[in-house]
Amino acid sequence: MDAGFPLAPGATIGILGGGQLGRMLALAAARLGFDVVVLTPEIDAPASRVARETLIAAYDDPDALARLADLSDVITYEFENVPAAAVERLKALGAPVAPGGQALAVAQDRVAEKTFLNEAGVKTVAFATVDSAEEAAEAARLLGVPALMKTRREGYDGKGQKWVEHAADAGAVFEALGGAPCILEAPADFVRELSIIAARGRDGGLAIYPIGENHHEAGILRRTVAPARAAPELAAQAERIAAQILTRLDYVGVIGVELFELSDGRLLANEIAPRVHNTGHWTQDGCEVCQFEQHIRAVVGWPLGPTEARARVEMVNLLGDEAGGWAKFAAEPETRLHLYGKREAKPGRKMGHVNRLSRLEPGR
Repeated sequence: MDAGFPLAPGATIGILGGGQLGRMLALAAARLGFDVVVLTPEIDAPASRVARETLIAAYDDPDALARLADLSDVITYEFENVPAAAVERLKALGAPVAPGGQALAVAQDRVAEKTFLNEAGVKTVAFATVDSAEEAAEAARLLGVPALMKTRREGYDGKGQKWVEHAADAGAVFEALGGAPCILEAPADFVRELSIIAARGRDGGLAIYPIGENHHEAGILRRTVAPARAAPELAAQAERIAAQILTRLDYVGVIGVELFELSDGRLLANEIAPRVHNTGHWTQDGCEVCQFEQHIRAVVGWPLGPTEARARVEMVNLLGDEAGGWAKFAAEPETRLHLYGKREAKPGRKMGHVNRLSRLEPGR
C-alpha cells in the first residue's frame, strides 16, 4: 500500500473536470464521507454543484493547480484530455494523482495507445501512423480500404474521424481532418461492440465487472446492455485483457476498455479510457458497488467492492431534449433516472441516462 493510504473519511479528493462523470464521482465520494474539490474552466459545471468547493480556472493554471494540491489529499480526473503537464505539475507539488501519468499519456494519443496495447499482449486492428497526405495514401494502400482515419489526439463521440473509402482519397481525408497527426485503422470485421469496466487498487488487487454490449448511433453511445449475453470463454478473455492492461500500467482506479468481438470469438481492443466510463453507468443500479464508488475506493486506498451483477440493465443515454421526459421516466417502476444538472439541452448532448432493470438470468 502506498504511504499515506488508506485515507480516512473526512479527507478531500480533488477532481480535474467538472462534467457529469465528476458529478457522479463527487456524489459517490460524499456517501463515503469524503469532501470533493473540483477544478474546471466551466462556470456552473455539473460537478461543482455537488462539491465542497470549485476552482474555476484553466487546467494548466499554475496557481489553481497549487491551490488544488494544497486542498486535496489525493487527486483524480474525470476525462482523459486533461493536459499531461498539469498532472506532472501536481506530482511535482507533492500531490498524489491516480490514475498515474502513463495511463493519461497512452490514452491521449491513439498511436501510443495501440502500440501500448500490442506491447501488453492485447491485440488490436492493424494501424499506421499518418503525418502527411502522402503517408495517408501509402497507409491506405498497405492497409486496404475502407479504413478509418482519426486524429491522434482529441476527438470523441465520433468527432475527429472519417472513413477512407478509396485509397486515392486518403490524402484528401487527411486534409479534411485539419492536417493534424492521424492514425489510419484497418476495419474490424466485428459482430458486436463490447466493453469491460475494471478497477485496480493501490494494493494491486483487481475488481472486474461483467461485460456490456454497446450500441452507437451517429458515433455516440446510445445504449449499453449488461451483463451481455456471452459464453464463459468470451467473458474470461475480456477479463484477461482488462487485467493485462491494468497490471502493465500499474494502474490505480477504474478503467473502461472498449472491445470488438469478431465472428470467430476473438476480442480486439479498440480504445481504453483511464476513468469511469459511459458504458459502466449500468453498474449504478445493476451492482452492489458501482463504478463511481469503486473508483473512489481505489484512489483513496480502500478495499475494492464486489462487482457481481444483481440485475440485468439496459442503460440508455438521454440526448438533448430527451431529458425533458423525466416525469415519464420517473413513473416507470423498473427505470432509474440519472440527470446531470446541465443547464442547456443541445442536440446530441448527454443530459442524463436511464437504467432499466430486469431480472438477471440464471447463471449470470
